[in-house]
Amino acid sequence: MPKNLNTPGHSRLTKLTKQHKIALAGVATLGAAALAFSAVPGGAGTTTSDAAPTAKIAYSSEPIKGVKASVTDQLAGASLKTEAIQAKADAKAKAAKAKADAAAKKKAAAEAAAKKKAEAARKAKKAASRSTERVRIQPVAAKTYANNLNGWINQALDIMRAKGIPGSYNGLYKNIMRESSGNPSAINGWDINAVNGTPSIGLLQVIQPTFNAYHVSGTSTNIYDPVANITAAANYAANRYGSIDNVNSAY
Repeated sequence: MPKNLNTPGHSRLTKLTKQHKIALAGVATLGAAALAFSAVPGGAGTTTSDAAPTAKIAYSSEPIKGVKASVTDQLAGASLKTEAIQAKADAKAKAAKAKADAAAKKKAAAEAAAKKKAEAARKAKKAASRSTERVRIQPVAAKTYANNLNGWINQALDIMRAKGIPGSYNGLYKNIMRESSGNPSAINGWDINAVNGTPSIGLLQVIQPTFNAYHVSGTSTNIYDPVANITAAANYAANRYGSIDNVNSAY
């Protein structure tokens, strides 16, 4: 037969059982609080709850959308911008230096050229001075000619060239040989000129009026002078025939 629950022995059991229930309830409450506290992040404040959360925490590796660039990204962008500005400044400084170097090189070249030109002018002036000094110390000897037909023709040719009178050695020589055979004292006493009182005289048989009209300055005024006779006759032939070279007979 079962024991009566109202017996004294059962009373103590019932009392102990209530205490145990209270103790067990307290342990359960403390456990739940501990679990709730461990689920809160370390930096968060203490939060009381009637019961511990039962949902599981989900983790994801996907980036969070709609979030602005972090401070690190902003610093990286600022660093790149600074580097770009510095690179631009370096390039500008490099270009300025290159321009300055080119200008300096050009200036140096111009100065060198001017110095070289001045040195050349100085040397030329010095050489000219030496040349003048030599001329002053050593006068140029006058040109001399042989006192014969060859010398007379060559001297006459030099004077003719200086005066712009045309004629060649051969042109003079052939006419002299035809007119006087090279005799500066030859006189024609039988032609019309002689009949008129103005005989032909000298190497190229010139009459006095023609000699006077075509006399070349700087030569003798004597019609018998070989050089004076040749140059006067050549001057007359140039005015009438274009050149003594064009004369092939009496003129």
